[in-house]
Amino acid sequence: MSAKFALTQLPNRPLWYEPGQPRKPLEGATDADVVIVGAGYTGLWTAYYLLKSDPTLRVVLLEKREVGFGASGRNGGWASAIFPISLPRVAQLYSHAAALNLQAAMNDTVDEIGRVLALEGVEADYAKQGFVSLARSAPQLARARAAVEASARFGLPGQWQVLQGSEACARVGAQGTLGGLYTEHCALIHPGKLVRGLAQLVERMGARIHEQSAVTQIAPGLVHTQRGSVKAGITVRATEAFTSQQPEHSRFVIPLYSLVLATEPLPRDLLRELKLDHRMAFNDMRHLRVYGQVTAEGRLVFGGRGAPYHLGSRISEDADLVDNVHAKIFETLGEFFPALANARITHRWGGALGVSRDWCPTVSIDRKNRIAWAGNYVGDGVATSNLAGRILRNLILERDDAINTLPLVNHRSPSWEREPLRWLGINSGLAAASLSDIEERFTHRPSRTAMLLEKLTGAH
Repeated sequence: MSAKFALTQLPNRPLWYEPGQPRKPLEGATDADVVIVGAGYTGLWTAYYLLKSDPTLRVVLLEKREVGFGASGRNGGWASAIFPISLPRVAQLYSHAAALNLQAAMNDTVDEIGRVLALEGVEADYAKQGFVSLARSAPQLARARAAVEASARFGLPGQWQVLQGSEACARVGAQGTLGGLYTEHCALIHPGKLVRGLAQLVERMGARIHEQSAVTQIAPGLVHTQRGSVKAGITVRATEAFTSQQPEHSRFVIPLYSLVLATEPLPRDLLRELKLDHRMAFNDMRHLRVYGQVTAEGRLVFGGRGAPYHLGSRISEDADLVDNVHAKIFETLGEFFPALANARITHRWGGALGVSRDWCPTVSIDRKNRIAWAGNYVGDGVATSNLAGRILRNLILERDDAINTLPLVNHRSPSWEREPLRWLGINSGLAAASLSDIEERFTHRPSRTAMLLEKLTGAH
């Protein structure tokens, strides 16, 4: 049986998933000070910081499936200080000072996660060893150098450093490495352990979590499920990509899919040979993003973008598995590390992440309608959700804090276009990113298509 064929026979099961004791659905009417819709990272971090600030609060979380069913249990495990849109774009929208403050807050957030996990005794395989982005072609190397120079000019000379060829190869032994970028501001985590650990932590602190409790209606001060309701002082909508499934927010955010593979545990001598005997996040500087990490047990987790957007922002479990995209990710893994071209893949999965029209996350509150919300992390939500949880705590409790003035607070993104223009534009953008990489492979020059795409989206 070929490795590719074996890959396509694998079920949709994230490596991070672990069955647990199901929590009871909401039955009947109840009261709370804060009701949170969604028991992923955003909802759980918000509950944690609220209860840490005021242990007397009555906090209820409602989850449509089970804790961590969405992106919180399906991501690649990077808690990075990367923000989805570039700092120059943030400065253009707000100010240069605001962009610098945002990056400082993101850097601190990586450390904050580690501090909380250590303080509360939550074991989530947290390891802060940084992130290396490899340059494996001349255009990628030019981008790496330009990125460091631009960061220094912007006022962040220490955010990134250029790696020469030998330095980059010493960090990660990927084929064809010419150099790269490195930043210390990234940690790796086990997504499943993190989301489950946070859920157990907030329950010990007094929060109530109801699973299998899909919300059917949100009104000011009142949330309904099929079999119950919660009357609360304020509602927090923490539904990320699933916000697109709510009719009143169908153009607020769109779901894009990221797909992931995991190998069997690899021999330690092989990991040493490939310079993978560490817990450093890595990728290369292609335009259609890929990402990798080695888990605490020695598995290589490798994922990437490229799955199509579905008309009408459809989200389904069938969309988690795209055979040709998973196969392409496997091929790319083999290009990085030829010694792993026949490695046994034990898990494959996918999941939807939330993207706003301007690619900018938000943390917002509407006091009149007694609702707050956060999300649209564009795949960078492991760390950003922690920052969002702290800001939501501040906004709800009216607590003064410097992070309340960050650019994502009360940010309003434009609505996505109506269908089928939305479908056409998004999938054209995905195709353009893929073609940009092909263009660079043949021309050995930076892609003009990619430059145009970056100007249009503000992403980087």
